[in-house]
Amino acid sequence: MAKSGYQYTTSPRKLEPDYRKDKQKRKIKVVEDLPRQRVAISKEQKSKQIKITLFVIAIFGILLTISYRNSQIDEKFAEMKTLEQELASLQKENEQTRVSIENGLNLNNIEKLAKEKLGMQKLTNRQTIYVSLPKKDYVESASEKIVIEDDKNWFEKLIDKIFK
Repeated sequence: MAKSGYQYTTSPRKLEPDYRKDKQKRKIKVVEDLPRQRVAISKEQKSKQIKITLFVIAIFGILLTISYRNSQIDEKFAEMKTLEQELASLQKENEQTRVSIENGLNLNNIEKLAKEKLGMQKLTNRQTIYVSLPKKDYVESASEKIVIEDDKNWFEKLIDKIFK
């Protein structure tokens, strides 16, 4: 059986020990860099490499665009949430103002403020004065006829004078 690395049987092969002592004494040889041979690349291979490179760049651009779009969506979503919170706080403030206005329109509160701040008092019977009015109707009928003239231009006035 050859030492190819692949074994065709199910039993493992035995390793043969290497008893050479000179193996330990051997020095490692430094291999000098040989000038590399230039390998000629065909036009088909070059075009294939260019196509692959452009494909990778296009995929990278698409992924970058998708990432940028998602970041813009996240920013707009955060802005929308802050505006919704601001709207909720303004609606709450409006409701509180409406309640305070309704409380301020209460007649008892108005009377209390009038007495305390303005020093006003309720009317007594002595301050009430009754006025008697005759039952005669004071509306007069119009005795004269009122004519309202429209502003007419000179041509219309001329025509009116001719045909009258």
